[in-house]
This record gives sequence, structure tokens and C-alpha cells, in this order.
Amino acid sequence: MTDPLNPIHNIQQPTDEELQEVDGIEDADQQPEPGKTKFSPLTPKDAPKSQWRRWHLPVLLLFALGTFLILHKRNTPAPFQRDEGAVFGTFYHLTYQSRESLKTDIEAELQKVDNSLSMFNPQSTLSRINRGEQATTDSLFQAVFRLAQQVSATTDGAFDITVAPLVNAWGFGFKNGSLPDSAAVDSLRGLVGWQRVNLSADGLLTRDDPRIILDCSAVAKGFGVDVVANYLRARGIINYMVEIGGEVVVSGTNPKGQPWHVGINKPVDDPESTSAELDTVLTLSNCAMATSGNYRNFYTTEDGRRVAHTIDPATGYPVQHSILSATVLAPSCAEADAFATAFMVMGLDRAKKVLQQHPELQVYLICDSLGQNRVYSNLQP
Repeated sequence: MTDPLNPIHNIQQPTDEELQEVDGIEDADQQPEPGKTKFSPLTPKDAPKSQWRRWHLPVLLLFALGTFLILHKRNTPAPFQRDEGAVFGTFYHLTYQSRESLKTDIEAELQKVDNSLSMFNPQSTLSRINRGEQATTDSLFQAVFRLAQQVSATTDGAFDITVAPLVNAWGFGFKNGSLPDSAAVDSLRGLVGWQRVNLSADGLLTRDDPRIILDCSAVAKGFGVDVVANYLRARGIINYMVEIGGEVVVSGTNPKGQPWHVGINKPVDDPESTSAELDTVLTLSNCAMATSGNYRNFYTTEDGRRVAHTIDPATGYPVQHSILSATVLAPSCAEADAFATAFMVMGLDRAKKVLQQHPELQVYLICDSLGQNRVYSNLQP
């Protein structure tokens, strides 16, 4: 997992898009001082000196020029690279200070995460476990599983990676069809429970029932962000922003030498993800952040009922409470991702109790109050 990050943030109005600054390079011209050197006619005795001047002097000048350019490059700040692409069914955006693009290596790191945790990659560790083809796990799977179990225990099961059968039944996973009735929900609840799966010290996964399915979607994006951030830090890069599907880690400063500015969307009904209206902008440095909400991933039934994608593992039904959007700042993006999902399940009052016990977590929760949005936040200036 990532090293602890200390959030620094202030809430402010949205700012213009940050532009990369361009550093100029100046050249130094040298002018000879005329009239100071007197040449005599060459004789055979003077030939070696003439050859030295003809071949060695240009070499020395080139060496001096190369040294100057190397020293100048070292003293010039590295430019910021910008990479983007598709991953985990969404998109990633990277901004980082480096003299070369690291996109190929970064995508290789993200592929490792996909090969371990993706439900949509049939050859991933997770998919093979769900099909009962293997019980051994890799290091990435083990790190995410252990974090998930910790968050499940902290949130009294509000976060649960075994909730997949219920998510599928309500039309947000692989299977879509008619809504489940109460008997179907009760039956599927028998396949849900974070305490019914265990991981041994040597990485062997066991399940109480082979029909139990694991789904790490609520933490995989955040974990992927952490993996990329760790890679950049290992390369000695300190100024960067990594974002995958809205989950973010920032470090150092942006191309303008200022803290990073990250917007939080206003939770308006937007199933097509076309709205860019912001509720606020946070000023961040050395921080991990994730947001969860039901305002984009939902559908409305024929009789007008709204069905949200956040399923309560305890009841088996989509949540219905006042929190519209949960943004969490945490030591790692995987933790922020998991707790954001948990708080959407728990509601405001239960989320407050968890926050009292975990001061390392900070939140910006947008809630509905009689048709009006109100904000609960413990963000510190």
C-alpha cells in the first residue's frame, strides 16, 4: 500500500484550467578579442603545433560546449508530461514532472492490477477464483483483500466485496433483467458476507460456500491509482497527479508551482455523465481522494421507482438515504475508495461515528435536505 499522505486542502471557487509553463533557454555567445595573436610563417618544425591547433582545439571546444549544455539541462526544471488512456472500464489522466514519458511503463503497472482484480478479464486472478479454478492469489490481490476486510470490520460490513450476487440481481453487474422479489433477495443474501471468506498467511483463499463471488470494483480503481503513484515515487518523481475514473492522488505541486486543484461534481441526475458542474474545488497537496455517488449510476423503473447502484449488503436492497455524494480523503486512494462506498451505504449518522474513531479520514458529504443540498465536512483548513 502507499505511504501515509498528509492532506492539505482548502475549499475555494473553481479556477481556470492550469496551463503548463514553458522554460526558455538562453545561449551564450563568445567573441574573440582581435589583434592579440601574431602568427609567423610555418616551418616543418612547427607542423605538430599546427596539427594540434587544427584537431585538438575544436575537440576541446565541443567538450566545453557539451559540458555547458549538460549543466544547463540539470539546472533547468524537468517539463511536465501528460498521459491518458482507457483502463478498468473508465479513463485515466496523468500529469507528472519528468524529462521523459513513462506511459508504457505505467500502463504495464495498470495491466498487472487488471490481471489480478478485474471481474471483466476472464483470466484475472479474481475471475479464476470466482469460477473455482484456483484458490492461490497474487500479491496485489492479497493487499486489496486484506484492506477490504479491514474496512469491512471498521464499517460493520457496510463495505463488502462479496456483495456481487446482489449487485447483479439489481441490474448493475453482469446480469440484467426483472427486479428481484423479496424471496430472491433473501436467498442471495445467503451468499453475501465478508466474514465468510478468508485468506491464509501463504495467500490461499477459502470460502464457506463455493457460490460466493468476490467483486473488488469498489476499491480496484483507487488501488490502481496507488500503484501508479508508488511507481512515480520510486522513479524519484515528486510532482504529479494520478486520476482514474475520478479517484485521485496528488503530490507536490502542479506545473505552475502551486497546490493541485481538484473539483467535486455537483450531484445532479446525470446517467450519461455529461454534466461538468462543480459543487466545489479542493486545493490539495500530498493527498489521496475518492468520490462515490448514486447520481450517475442508477435507473428508473416503469412505475417510476429510482434504483441506485449502491447496494446495502445487510438488507440486500439499494440504499435510500440522504447522502448524494461522498468524497473521502485518506492515507491511500484504495482506502478513500472503499470508505467512500461504505459511507454511501451507511448514511450520515453512521458515517459520523466512523469518522470520530478515524481522524485520518476527512470527508465532503453532499446530502439532500428537503430537496436542498447541504454539506457535511470535517475538512481542515
